[in-house]
Amino acid sequence: MGQMSRPGEEVKLSREEELLAKEAQYCSWGDTVHYAKEQKIFSRSEGIYVYDSHGTRYLDLQMWHSVANFGYKNEYINNVVKDQIDTLPQLSCQYLHEEKILLAEKIATNIEKTFGEKGRVHFNIGGASAIEDAIKLVRNHTKKNSAFAFMGGYHGRTLGATAITSSYRYREHFGHFADRAHFVPYPYQFRCPSNRGKDCCDMSCFKEFEKLFESEYYSLVNPKTKNCEYGAFFVEPVQATGGYIVPPKGYFKELKKLLDRYGVLFVSDEVHMGFYRTGKMWAIEHFDVVPDIIVFGKACTNGLNPLSGIWAKEHLISPEVFPPGSTHSTYSSNSIGTAAALGVMNLIERSDFSTSVPERGKYFLGRLKELKKKYPQIGDVDGLGLALRIEICKADGRTPDRELTDKVMNIGLKGKLTAGGREQGLLLSIGGYFKNVFTLAPSLYITPQEMDLAIDLFEEAFCEGLKSAST
Repeated sequence: MGQMSRPGEEVKLSREEELLAKEAQYCSWGDTVHYAKEQKIFSRSEGIYVYDSHGTRYLDLQMWHSVANFGYKNEYINNVVKDQIDTLPQLSCQYLHEEKILLAEKIATNIEKTFGEKGRVHFNIGGASAIEDAIKLVRNHTKKNSAFAFMGGYHGRTLGATAITSSYRYREHFGHFADRAHFVPYPYQFRCPSNRGKDCCDMSCFKEFEKLFESEYYSLVNPKTKNCEYGAFFVEPVQATGGYIVPPKGYFKELKKLLDRYGVLFVSDEVHMGFYRTGKMWAIEHFDVVPDIIVFGKACTNGLNPLSGIWAKEHLISPEVFPPGSTHSTYSSNSIGTAAALGVMNLIERSDFSTSVPERGKYFLGRLKELKKKYPQIGDVDGLGLALRIEICKADGRTPDRELTDKVMNIGLKGKLTAGGREQGLLLSIGGYFKNVFTLAPSLYITPQEMDLAIDLFEEAFCEGLKSAST
């Protein structure tokens, strides 16, 4: 707070107050900072914690929306970047450097070993830019502009990526989208799109989609020629912004069979869930499907430098069909980003995340289920690996409660929680169709003690939110 002053005397602001005043005057509010009521200025981060300008510690359960999977200030990856800064910090992407080639090799060979498919890797910066490249691959191969995507799906905020992102809010201010995707209900079992109940999944939502291929008058396909108007289906194997929704096991397998029948490409958007967030390198591995294209980003550099990319089957991306200049970005395969990502791949190869992440996820989900038993307002908890969800509802356990969700998030951001014997905060991310889901993406190295502390901090914030909601 500013100091009290006499009339005519200048009010002295703290450094934080000065910075917040400047932010209010000079920074665009078009990003997501002002979703929160509480505004904090953070000064450092380490492991699973970030610290504000007053030194208050915040346990981070979202890790930059699953960017910093391997912990803040990861010593190994940081040292890789420091070495790169001292050797080849900059290079135009029209020239080759070792890190780009070795990184592409590691990703391509990983996918070939996992899925049995040869392919190539193309780099860009940011998930939305990589989605744009995937759209170009699809159009180049199929000569079709239209695509399928899921309700609840999020693929980025460039214009092309926004056209296949279901939320109208992201398109509302930017005119007509001629290439808007055909959006299909996602198999969201807690809120079953076919109203069959959360415990019953007879794949009715898939069967309803499949029926659309039976007649030309359903607008999607000519059954005689088996030619579909749509070139690809853009899929998040586990919906991210939609609320960390895990589909039933057999859904994508049946979907892929249908798409293959009509020559529709399967694009797996792994930007959020890739790099072992779910306990496997690629989330689609859980569902017995071989994708045609994989899009990756976020955690591939642990947040140290923007880098993203696509992998595609050889026949989609070979030099004969996707020649030089087909797509490009100035920073697309920048030397620091590729070095950081190569460090991440080396770290993965010497770790055992395929065992440790499911074990940690099982423990954390078990603790969340204990919370659910205590509070009817926790309508659903679920997860895959360390991608976990808490859906907040009214006391009926069903009606979405966005107001309570916002309160709990802002209480954590205040940094005044006392669980754990010290004043600290809790960083939470909100998603879901009704913005009532906490999407938890902790560090892949989170310990049982840190998970227990996270539960205690969350319960304290949740109870305070419940109390304020009732007054």
